[in-house]
Amino acid sequence: MQDRPDPVTPLWRAAQIFRLLSCIYALGFQIAVNADLKAPILGWLLFSVLIAWSVACAVAYLHGFGRRPAWVIAEIVVVVGLMLSTALIAPGQWVADNQSWPTTLWATNATISAALQFGPVGGMATGVAVMAAAAVLKGYISVDLGRNATIVIEVAVGLAVGMAAQTARSASAELERAARLAASLEERERLSRRVHDGAIQVLALVARRGREIGGQTAELAELAGEQERALRRLVSAADPDTDLGVGTPADIGALLRARASDRVSVSLPAEPVLLDGEVARELFAAAGNALDNVAAHAGPDAHAFVLVEDLGDEVTVSIRDDGAGIPQGRLDEAARQGRLGVSKSIVGRMDWLGGTAQLSTGPDCGTEWELTVPRGPERGGRDGGR
Repeated sequence: MQDRPDPVTPLWRAAQIFRLLSCIYALGFQIAVNADLKAPILGWLLFSVLIAWSVACAVAYLHGFGRRPAWVIAEIVVVVGLMLSTALIAPGQWVADNQSWPTTLWATNATISAALQFGPVGGMATGVAVMAAAAVLKGYISVDLGRNATIVIEVAVGLAVGMAAQTARSASAELERAARLAASLEERERLSRRVHDGAIQVLALVARRGREIGGQTAELAELAGEQERALRRLVSAADPDTDLGVGTPADIGALLRARASDRVSVSLPAEPVLLDGEVARELFAAAGNALDNVAAHAGPDAHAFVLVEDLGDEVTVSIRDDGAGIPQGRLDEAARQGRLGVSKSIVGRMDWLGGTAQLSTGPDCGTEWELTVPRGPERGGRDGGR
């Protein structure tokens, strides 16, 4: 048995019902053609092998231990081998005039198993292999699909069953991801309640009592107030690193909203601004670095203003502050001293994303970063530059 539930289990069960029906049909066919065979006793011996293998496959697939590549490949080999054994028990003219002795319907079990295990490509390839064995028996390939469309049916079965299995696995993965996210959010809510009942209330009390006492405690009260607000934002905002990966859309506006505070204003469009999760994560990190620089260098009374613009083919995030600005030559001096925060964390990230980072600043006129990324899949850092 597998450790995790197999989302394709219902299809495996349905396949074994088809296997039972195909065995019943194979038995009727064996009885009907037994008198025409040149080696009827050998035919019944091979038919017993067919039934024994069918039972083994049904048990293995129903209990799960057979749902692995080695077992499915073994089934394909057995099916092709039994089909080719038709030449041993039937005369040449009979082989030319009839389907193979195990019947094409029973041989389709291998196509179905391969499709469930390997997907549509594996299913179609097995269907072609089954029909190739039939062509070897007859000594020619039938191209008259109007009179004999068996190969089309085999390939279609492999494609349809394989796509159904692939869809079931994809849906199960999405459901599992949603369940993990729901559990994460539930845990976050639980922690939020505990933090609110503990640390946040203590910080609020310290801030209030400090302001009432005044004097040197006022500064401590202000710090406690800032930490209280920051902690409230932390426990109420979405985690920026939650499930942000390639192919997973993320709302850059929702991520940046987590940075809003009494000193940071965030303006967003009415609709979500969706980007690839990896792009959103890197853009959020670059914007966050710019905001961190405002807090560290713009001055104690500086405010930052974040604006998100959805321009269709590209997205722009502007970070502007009303602080002291960056003196001329300051960034070059920082680079010479080995402090590469701006060039690596902001400009470097934008280059890697195939976007741009434009800086406007000067003494006593504040600082503004304009970060722009394309919506397409191209990224300069991976494709060798813009």
